[in-house]
Amino acid sequence: MRVQSLALAAAGVALLAPAPFSADRPSLPVAAREGNVRAADLLAKVRDCVPVSKGRYRTDAAARAEIPVCGARGAVFWKADMDIDCDGRPGLVCNGRTDPSFSGATAYRQSDGRYLSAETLPYVVVPTPSGIWDYRAHGIRGGSVVAVIYQDRVQYAVVGDTGPREIIGEASYASAKALGIRPGPHGGGTSSGVTYIAFKNSRVSPIEDHRAAVTAGERLAREFVRGG
Repeated sequence: MRVQSLALAAAGVALLAPAPFSADRPSLPVAAREGNVRAADLLAKVRDCVPVSKGRYRTDAAARAEIPVCGARGAVFWKADMDIDCDGRPGLVCNGRTDPSFSGATAYRQSDGRYLSAETLPYVVVPTPSGIWDYRAHGIRGGSVVAVIYQDRVQYAVVGDTGPREIIGEASYASAKALGIRPGPHGGGTSSGVTYIAFKNSRVSPIEDHRAAVTAGERLAREFVRGG
């Protein structure tokens, strides 16, 4: 979870300045919407919150704890901000030089044993299990499918990393990029307006197969919208 400061944000302007095109740049999702399930239909199913967490989360270390995890038929969801996770396998934009908070590890690994790539894989960060909430007790695990909604866009991602015990609202560089959210580790993300719907007992294998996440996510989202 990124805790921004004015100094870091200013430094990020230079780091995020346009660079010449390179054929080696990571291939990122570019579609604003994935599948045919509308954002409005998904959001209509998560208007009301029945909390399943025993407490509430902060969006950042200095924020008030106001975000519950809510339960729904076949899913859990939360409405928060999006901070940018650039952790995992280092690349051109996510590495120790561009991000002082960079960690080369993620909670889950891809099928070849390497850590996930935040640059290329849309993934969501869930809080480390605590007395507030334990995602594992609700059918959520590494590779679970998550529909991430921002404005009128839907992006399908997987649970790929864990974060601080008291903070929620974080996703990978690739997730933000695909949703039209500024993705950089400095000054990136958005302060509100993101809905995360994690589908219970779902799993993409291998975890790095984004096409499989979209296929499964579209099916699960359709069932979720049609459900009672």
